[in-house]
Amino acid sequence: MKYVITLSFLCLVAVSFAQTLAYGPNITLADAKKVAAASEAYAVGKSWTTVIAIVDTGGNLVYLQRSDNTQIGSLEVALSKAKTANNFKRPTKAFQDGVAAGGENLRILSLPDGIIAVEGGELLIAGGKIIGAIGVSGLTAAQDTEVAKVGVAVIK
Repeated sequence: MKYVITLSFLCLVAVSFAQTLAYGPNITLADAKKVAAASEAYAVGKSWTTVIAIVDTGGNLVYLQRSDNTQIGSLEVALSKAKTANNFKRPTKAFQDGVAAGGENLRILSLPDGIIAVEGGELLIAGGKIIGAIGVSGLTAAQDTEVAKVGVAVIK
């Protein structure tokens, strides 16, 4: 099943950002656990429950965790956010902003299942190259991004 979503041209900044980044080596399980632990600690400190998904450069799941009492639906959403960020080389907020921008520059894109236009998916970059991505779900979209960015900061 495909979804038809109306998007702006994804902002020229987002497009040029994606074109300059290359994929590097895959994130390791050890680093994925560090990213998730930092994000989880931040969420716990705020009494937030989340699902955190980490994918490698191929969009393959490396690590997933769900806080107790987080809605089950957030499992797929977090994974979709991570895959979308990785596969399109940009944070999922770029897609959300494109939808919100509207206006005359809209174009219709048919996006495959699993692609999500809601913030909460962020790239993991080391040495100037993409090593994977993190997706967070369970909160508001802005809070999901807040939690994800804490994990992103772990990777140098």
